[in-house]
Amino acid sequence: MMQTAPRAMGIDHGEARVGVAVADSLGMLAHPRETIRVDQKGEKAVVARIVEIIRADKIGVIVVGLPRNMNGTEGPAAVKVRAFADRLKAATGCEVRLQDERLSTVAAQKALHAGGRDVKKGRSVIDQAAAQIILQTYLDSQALRESFPLPEEED
Repeated sequence: MMQTAPRAMGIDHGEARVGVAVADSLGMLAHPRETIRVDQKGEKAVVARIVEIIRADKIGVIVVGLPRNMNGTEGPAAVKVRAFADRLKAATGCEVRLQDERLSTVAAQKALHAGGRDVKKGRSVIDQAAAQIILQTYLDSQALRESFPLPEEED
């Protein structure tokens, strides 16, 4: 009997908005879910909303986009995202994974533009699409690992 993996959620963390995407029940496709505005209530309200989504969608793994510089190093934004990921893990009890998100927002903008969307008017849609790209990248990497497992090391 095939064991199903826990459902995954993707997060594109930003100063003003947090994009959220969720995987389908098979763990194959990422779908945009919503954009959470970071308002006066700050990050506590964002985490509370994420917890609500986790309960409603039965999420077991959270994939947070990690902003790296183009040379692979991490700057101040990555430090903030790592701290946010730690708070999410503590608040939810879910497994939290970090996924390189370089160019995810650019890819989201290009995809939306190609689909005829006005990206200047749809910032919140861009955040959801970026979360979707982050999550889909993670799902694809997991599928590859399952399809082509590394050989076990010999002692």
